[in-house]
Amino acid sequence: MAKINRNIFKSVHVSYFSATFELICEHPYFSSCEYDVYLGEELVLKDNKKNVFTLFGLIPDTSYMVKVVTCEYMDVVYIKTIAPSKIYNALDYNIDNSGKTLVSSAIQELINIADTDSVIYFPKGIYLITPLFVKSNLTIYLEKDAILLGEIDRNKYPIIPSLIDDAPGGSWEGVSSPNYASLITAINVRSFSLVGEGVIDGNAQNSDWWINHKVMRGAWRPHDIFINQSSNIDIIGVTVRNSASWTIHPYYSNHLRFIDLKIEADKYSPNTDGIDPESSDNVLILGVKFNTGDDCIAIKSGKIEMVKDHYKPTTNVTIRNCYMGDGHGGVVFGSEASCGIEDVSVSKCYFDGTDRGFRIKTRRGRGDKAVIKNVVFDNIYMNNVGSGLVINMFYYCDADGKNDYVQSKIALPVDNRTPHLGSFTFKNMYLINTRICAGYFYGLPEAKIEEINLENIIVTYTDKDVDKTTPAMMLDCDEVAKGGFYFRNVDKVNIKNVDINGQNGKEYNY
Repeated sequence: MAKINRNIFKSVHVSYFSATFELICEHPYFSSCEYDVYLGEELVLKDNKKNVFTLFGLIPDTSYMVKVVTCEYMDVVYIKTIAPSKIYNALDYNIDNSGKTLVSSAIQELINIADTDSVIYFPKGIYLITPLFVKSNLTIYLEKDAILLGEIDRNKYPIIPSLIDDAPGGSWEGVSSPNYASLITAINVRSFSLVGEGVIDGNAQNSDWWINHKVMRGAWRPHDIFINQSSNIDIIGVTVRNSASWTIHPYYSNHLRFIDLKIEADKYSPNTDGIDPESSDNVLILGVKFNTGDDCIAIKSGKIEMVKDHYKPTTNVTIRNCYMGDGHGGVVFGSEASCGIEDVSVSKCYFDGTDRGFRIKTRRGRGDKAVIKNVVFDNIYMNNVGSGLVINMFYYCDADGKNDYVQSKIALPVDNRTPHLGSFTFKNMYLINTRICAGYFYGLPEAKIEEINLENIIVTYTDKDVDKTTPAMMLDCDEVAKGGFYFRNVDKVNIKNVDINGQNGKEYNY
């Protein structure tokens, strides 16, 4: 049977050695049928299923024809790779790749001398490093089986101070604080790319980073990648794993693209979120596969201390065609969101077994600039998720999180400590094999959630026995199992074409 020519995929990123593409389809993360990818006439990917894929090992400054053939259709896209000013092969500079010798000084020297718009190319091997400080107009390319492996001795890690020239420097859980530099550290960088099939490995499982993890020793724990006061940053294709804390932390930065990554951490490792954009704007998270020890994506904007001198909300975040595996939450807002979060789009994502799918964590004390609004979830598949949708304005973490001010269910005066939640839309969603509840929305009595829109949603429940538990981290929370939707202190609820099957109790609980 002849294939029909149709516009079924598009180019989303081209580098010196790679090109990334996205299928144009409505299925979350996985395509509706397997497809083959040709580079010219050569078959390079067979029976692929992901909606986002990358071709590596391309030649710089070269034109290519890329063809996708599905069970019914075919399409061709033409791309041309970029021409670098110079390519620096790490092995040509006597940089050891046995993993037995610390080579970060030699790599840093190479970074420092590299020409503008050049590439540092790492062939396969293990490169044992402490933090590298990257610079503007540079690309690091990791060939398949090239691993940048973190040194386990924290005493060899430099410390980033809490402020750098009166701007936010180091950070820890929403406040300026000294922390150890990350394996890839970008501060005041413009136009940097990290691309390839290789690995950034924090090696935290072999160090003491996860021991007494709530105690600051020297400084707070590092990330695998820290991006601060930077713009036009592309992280494409690589695997990033075993971070000491949040894996990738963009901070006061803009125009960021995280595409076709694998982010991995032991499911019991502490605070190993996947990607946590904080006080950043114009962020694209596309085709990323998450398996983490904490939240997969946590969108943040600092605690109330940051509002006065460093006010910057997080805005214009697009999350598309991502897979959320192990994780406490799939896409999470807060709890540190005192500068606000707005205009967030999550679409065509697949949530598989996370504790919660969507979650907002906020509380009294985050401040009146802690406004979260204009959030849309569209075309989402959740399988075996504990609670699909959770908004909690009584989040009890932090030292004072369980005191009377934070946890009182009686309306308190609205003042400069009171957060606000606006409009949230959830549409075209499947919540399959749900365990705890479909949705749990609990606003403040003095500052109700403004609006919840539910449209075109199907909810089913696991056939396994489930013990009652609390869907939100708050005191005096309902205990439920296989529950429907719960609304507490929500000003307006709009429900259209929602089908719930197999729940315990009412479909809607007000």
